[in-house]
Amino acid sequence: MKFTEEHEWLKVEGDLVVVGITEHAAEALGDVVFVDLKDAGLTVAKGDEVAVIESVKAASDILAPLDGEVVEVNPALGDNPALVNEDPMGKAWFFKMKVADLSALDGFMDEDAYKAMIG
Repeated sequence: MKFTEEHEWLKVEGDLVVVGITEHAAEALGDVVFVDLKDAGLTVAKGDEVAVIESVKAASDILAPLDGEVVEVNPALGDNPALVNEDPMGKAWFFKMKVADLSALDGFMDEDAYKAMIG
């Protein structure tokens, strides 16, 4: 897994990158009450909004970590936004994207660097 400074995790599955938020981010948000995901098929540039999370504390944007195409969104989050708090690093992934160059992931933090950042 790789991690962004915006507290997203990135995991490669075949030729796709799966994106979610870290446990640290989920805890900081508090109880998630709503998740709004853009539609699959959306072409995005790094930094484009792909989802909005609303919690009892705040609303936060989930941004595209790379240029690419959102090919799948997690329908479970619409039905059960609390999944973000229950399993942020697993079942609560937000979207899967196809990127032109997977080597772009090399620029993100590994788990040790992320833990040091939030430490």
